[in-house]
Amino acid sequence: METNFSEKQLKDTDNKSSEKILRKCVHCGFCNATCPTYNLLGDELDGPRGRIYLIKDMLENNKPANKQIVKHIDRCLSCYSCMTTCPSGVNYMHLIDHGRSHIEKTYKRPFNQRFMRSFVSWTLSNSINFKLISFLTLFAKPFTLFFPKRIKQMIKLMPISFPKKTIPKMEIYSVTNKKKPFARVALLTGCVQKVISPQINEATIRLLNRHGIEVVVPKLIECCGSLNYHLGKEEIAKKTFKNNINLWYDEYIHNGLDAIISNTSGCGTTLKDYGFIFRSNQEYKKKAKKISELTKDISEYLEDNVKLNFITPKKDVKKYKIAYHSACSMQHGQKIHKEPINLIKKTGNDVIEIPEGHICCGSAGTYNLLQSDIANTLLKGKIKNIEKIKPEIISTGNIGCITQIASETKIPILHTVELIDWYTGGIKPKVLRNL
Repeated sequence: METNFSEKQLKDTDNKSSEKILRKCVHCGFCNATCPTYNLLGDELDGPRGRIYLIKDMLENNKPANKQIVKHIDRCLSCYSCMTTCPSGVNYMHLIDHGRSHIEKTYKRPFNQRFMRSFVSWTLSNSINFKLISFLTLFAKPFTLFFPKRIKQMIKLMPISFPKKTIPKMEIYSVTNKKKPFARVALLTGCVQKVISPQINEATIRLLNRHGIEVVVPKLIECCGSLNYHLGKEEIAKKTFKNNINLWYDEYIHNGLDAIISNTSGCGTTLKDYGFIFRSNQEYKKKAKKISELTKDISEYLEDNVKLNFITPKKDVKKYKIAYHSACSMQHGQKIHKEPINLIKKTGNDVIEIPEGHICCGSAGTYNLLQSDIANTLLKGKIKNIEKIKPEIISTGNIGCITQIASETKIPILHTVELIDWYTGGIKPKVLRNL
């Protein structure tokens, strides 16, 4: 694609990076074939190619965003399916992030949008705020009928009770066999996940400890910053990024870390991008690059680094039919797909992939709250494809997908690490107790 940035514009690091990305695009349109919103809405501007042209026009001409541009950019799920499809290696992720940041700086949204996005940012990026809103939701539920559509969707998805934690909160979880650990890792426990599904972190810690790996959970790391970054709230997000980088890097230098484990694929995708985000920041460049290098999804780390001690099943033990849902941030964002499937196969169960598995379930971070109509349509399609193959269990690697899919099916869904923990000597997940 031909570009027309001035020399002055290209002195800006973000413009320079985006210009290189734009030049790789050959207008082929393969991306549209796998884009959920293009396939649903049929509008060129609701596909990656159309959005690329909108972003290019804004950046090259230094144009402020307008209502039309914002509508089409906001409809992007950031599922990155287009990046898997693209034959030219266009890094759409970095381009759409730049576009969203430009929108936030140049466009004043209507009050209701500003309020909603700020409310989502304030609520979901902080576990204390999330608990407070959940408590208030308890009183709002009887009056759901009177709320606007988006508020109804939030109330529907917001839990009003939380599971009890089964292991104490600590900063260091030592190996259970009291031997010297063969590895030491940090775990990102997440802002919402640790509240609504603490069993995911607990299964991760138990599993790693049992296999001789010490787990560190720094007190002052709350959120990965992904949520605000994808809302275009760059300054808030970068403040979070810097906090995380400083804490993890300090731990790495002084006490040693072999990896930083993410068990939420959306968070992992962003952590692996810290190096790019701070590529021109002399203070953080080196540290951010190291954090990105250390970051591993839990399934990636287990498959590549740990000899798991699976329990040999007895002859009469039931084999389950498990559908694996490949989260977009996992398969498209991190290019991890076979690793979790291989892990599940080692449990001795039957693993089946979901038809049209490259298509998003509609969760996409805050998307199911801010673009609920499209999200619900995608969810219905995902549920239809899941129920078509009649699984007994659904497994995935992202809390957003778990929450979204669980809202529309009775088939039990859980994180892959919970299954692996169970089949290597951990407790049977509560969601599977009736199977």
